[in-house]
Amino acid sequence: MRITALTCVKNEGPFLLEWIAFNRLIGVTDFLFYSNDCTDGTDRLLDRLRDHGVVRHRQNPAEGRNYQMEALKDAALRRPIVKNADWVWIADVDEFLNIHAGDHTIPSLIEACGDPQAISVNFQFFGNGGVEHFEDRPVISQFTRCHNPDIWCGETAIEVKSLVRRDFPLRYYGAHRPFMPGRLEAEDHPTWTDGSGRPVPQKFLLADNPRRIRKFPARGARNLATLNHYALRSLDSYLVKNDRGDVNRENRAFDDTYWRERADIAWEDRSILRYLPALQQEIRALKALPDIADLHDEAVRLHCARRDALLQQAEYRAMRDQLRAASTLPPQEEALMQELGLG
Repeated sequence: MRITALTCVKNEGPFLLEWIAFNRLIGVTDFLFYSNDCTDGTDRLLDRLRDHGVVRHRQNPAEGRNYQMEALKDAALRRPIVKNADWVWIADVDEFLNIHAGDHTIPSLIEACGDPQAISVNFQFFGNGGVEHFEDRPVISQFTRCHNPDIWCGETAIEVKSLVRRDFPLRYYGAHRPFMPGRLEAEDHPTWTDGSGRPVPQKFLLADNPRRIRKFPARGARNLATLNHYALRSLDSYLVKNDRGDVNRENRAFDDTYWRERADIAWEDRSILRYLPALQQEIRALKALPDIADLHDEAVRLHCARRDALLQQAEYRAMRDQLRAASTLPPQEEALMQELGLG
């Protein structure tokens, strides 16, 4: 079974080896990375991994700012590593598919779900948990607390990412889910399950609810798999991520909403740590390849240097202090508690 992981990156150098190693453990056989505007050695590390036959790496073809969708379009139309794959897994480098079924691999998940044409798995957001400093060790081992998996920011419908089989009636890949041609007859609809092997809701399948085309109720939907999303990581890394992702910050007050919506630590889930011993061994194997350890170390140094440079700016010191002091309650939950006189 050929399983291709497809992702877009910018300045993710310190985290690449863990993500590649983890996905190899769960059954991914091929990787296609699109990168753009990297300043931390991400592109150099990917190029050398490509030389070793570990990944494929391309510059993102986007001419504007719609980097992810342009890359997905290019992959679907032009890249044999995607077109010829039995399954395609589209995810980001801070997302880890935590499989509870069988031997905890994608083939076991597919079998447990009844070999459908697509599987969509709900997010579970892991909070920062007070981790301030970047450490060069597996992210999955550092962050184990999250929101109640059934409820996120007051909503019971939570976003998903999707595995897609080659024979899915594909119109185009979205970042979170595939889309079918609009006039497909009902008998030609694909078999499509959630992370418990249940058929996905009809409105989700048809993209018939504009507010929920990327999500559906999480309760009961993750018996076989969960998508662990480490969107915040350490405070150090979040500052660097914020710098990477927002080029229009001048004269605009920092809004901590994104952080607070993902900082909930009410729940603990350590199940993904089952992979940790094998993950550490796989990372060591990747680092044993010529030049890979050195390029990884370079990315780590540049990541930390960027943090240090940002903290020379009063704006980023204020951002750090604001995030240190931020509540771990999502804004919506805190507002409700205040309304009820519980705050």
